[in-house]
Amino acid sequence: MHVVITGASRGIGAALAARYRDRGDRVTGTSTAGDGANLLALDVTQPDSISAFAKAVDAPVDLLICNAGVYLDKGQRLDDGFDAATWADTMAVNVAGPFLTVQALLPQLRASALAGKIAILSSAMGSQSRAPGGSYIYRASKAAVANVGRNLAADLAGEGIAVGIYHPGWVQTDMGGAGADIDTATSTAGLIRRFDALSLSTTGCFEAWDGAPIPF
Repeated sequence: MHVVITGASRGIGAALAARYRDRGDRVTGTSTAGDGANLLALDVTQPDSISAFAKAVDAPVDLLICNAGVYLDKGQRLDDGFDAATWADTMAVNVAGPFLTVQALLPQLRASALAGKIAILSSAMGSQSRAPGGSYIYRASKAAVANVGRNLAADLAGEGIAVGIYHPGWVQTDMGGAGADIDTATSTAGLIRRFDALSLSTTGCFEAWDGAPIPF
């Protein structure tokens, strides 16, 4: 199986890449700059970078994992935070980024002999049923990308491509912090089980790493 993972230089993305390689899958990972060896360069905010990346993926893609993301407004206050530039930068990476990556790799996904799948990492923080306040930009971006995933699921179902949206948990990474609930091993083991189970019968799902449904 050929797996493409965006944002695979660290954290959840790197751990997913390692797990897939360990089980014998071919992995194409990305980072913003690339490393000339294991990671292709992909800046999801730059059209030229997306185009060059898509050309470099020279084989069918069985699973695309849209993992690259940012949390730029962490800890900001309602009174003086959440500036316009942070809104724009976050939406470009967390919302437009996954959509444009999917769009660019549609030919490779359609060429999969296994019926291509797309996994979009969102967050329970994007659930509109769970709105405790704060982190306005990050929460809005994760709600928006969940919406993108649902609409992709509707548009691609007729082509046999399933799309799932996933909450990795609160994970002990640079983004999640040392005090988070679970480690990357726990999160990624659960996520891979969810990705393996994804099919047209579950397309459009919004699930946590452990299979628990997340309300939109």
